[in-house]
Parts: sequence; C-alpha cells; structure tokens
Amino acid sequence: MILWLLNSLSTFVIAVLLVGGLTGLAVAGSVAARRRFPHLAQGEHNEMVGVALGMFGAIYGIILAFVVVTLWTQLETTQSIIAAEASDLAAVVRSADAFPAADRARVHAAVGAYSHAVVEVQWPLMREGRPSYEATGAQTHALYQALMAYEPQGPRAETFYGEAASSLNDLNSQRRARITMAETSLPVLLQVLVYGGALVIVPLTFLFGLRSLKMQLLFVSAVAGLIGFSLLLVVALDRPFAGDLSVSPAPYKEAALARFWTADARRISPRCGSRAPAGSRRGPRR
Repeated sequence: MILWLLNSLSTFVIAVLLVGGLTGLAVAGSVAARRRFPHLAQGEHNEMVGVALGMFGAIYGIILAFVVVTLWTQLETTQSIIAAEASDLAAVVRSADAFPAADRARVHAAVGAYSHAVVEVQWPLMREGRPSYEATGAQTHALYQALMAYEPQGPRAETFYGEAASSLNDLNSQRRARITMAETSLPVLLQVLVYGGALVIVPLTFLFGLRSLKMQLLFVSAVAGLIGFSLLLVVALDRPFAGDLSVSPAPYKEAALARFWTADARRISPRCGSRAPAGSRRGPRR
C-alpha cells in the first residue's frame, strides 16, 4: 500500500490526503461526539482525560521520534552506499585508463554495461520493492572477467591493476548493501504502534471538553494535523527508493562515469551486456 502511494502520487498529494484527511476526520468526530454527548462541553472529565492524553502523548511522541530518526538515518545510509558504489566504479575506470588500449576498452565496456544495468534495469525493480541480485549479476561477472583477462606487466601496471581489483571488490560489497537497503521497510510491530497510536490519541482529544466549539475544533485539528504530518514523514521515508524523497541514481552518471551516458555510449551499451536476464524482472531470486 505504501509503495503504491509513493510510486503513484506526489508527496504533496499524499500530504493532502493524510494530513488533511486525518484533520477532517478529527473535526468531524469531535463535532459528532459533542452532539452525542453534550455534557462533554462542560469539561467534567478534563482532569482524567488530560492525564491520559499526557501519558499516551508522551509515549507516542517518543515512538514517532524514534521511527522518524531511524528512517531518516536509513535514507542517509542508502545515499552513502550509492555514492560509495559509484565512486568505486569510477575508480575502476580511472585505474583502467593506465591499461593498454584493448584491455582498457574491455574494462570500460564492462563498466558502461554495469552502470546502465543499475540505472535502467535494477533501479525500477528496487523502486517497486522487488530488488534482484540477478539484474546486475551478469554485468558484475563481466567486470571481473574484464579485469582477470588483463595481465599486468611491470610495477606501474601492477599498482593500477591492484587498485582496480580492490575497487571492484569494494563495489561488489556496496552493491549487496544497496540491494539489502532496498528490501528494508518499517517492521510490522512498529507500523502497528505508529498507525495504531494515531487511532488512540486523536479520539482521546474528543473527550477533552471546552465551552467554545471553535476552541475545541482548533485543539482537535492541531493535534490531528501534527500527528498527520508525522505520519507523512514516516510514509515518505519508509522506502528509500520510492517516492519524491527517494535516493537518486545520478552518481552513476557523473564524473568519470559520465562518458558512458553519451549518445555513442548508449548505442553500444546493449552489446556490452546491459540487459538483465529474463528472470530478473520476476523479482528477487537468490
């Protein structure tokens, strides 16, 4: 459900539906409760309701803060992983610049195929919540094959070859970390606490009576709006590869990797194995 919302609607539309909808329901519920139980306006139970609101509000606020901070940290970690993977890929390119022409071309072709496979094949799968190791499995193997086919001659060549091999191993680790992050989401128990807590806190505000109906509705709508905005943050940050706040594949197209996204590179990339295996589009298989 969350993935569908993030991939189908903009953050602004989700905000209107979530914040506006929760606030509207809170106002309607408060008016209905006031009409059904007119004595609530006298504030006879305000002391008890105030204690309950304070206690539940404090617990719920701590839970919300923990969830939002955790999800924001997850987003930043994902961005760091992607930047590290792109940097390792660029390092392979720069190290291969010291190789002989034929070996350099072979490594560059494999790098170009890998970057295209990540952005054009694997990224949409991660956005849909179906990350697949196989989507770039052939391209990763081709990278190793391209390096292993080169036999360095002399200390200088061995130094650059060692740097390229080390960067490729780091890239493979970051690739696995990126796919793992694409599979993560908020645990079910935390989802129950976050969304179920809103269903407890908001109705409690209906019982806090104020003589003025306007002040009553202002109080209820303020609490509902704040909770709605917090839930918006949870929804928007829950999936790092989906929605308007998702991470971008731009690092795979920048700096030393930009050469693989020119018009000429796009024409030759299919010959470099940028297409994913047919099974990769059916979801993750390990």
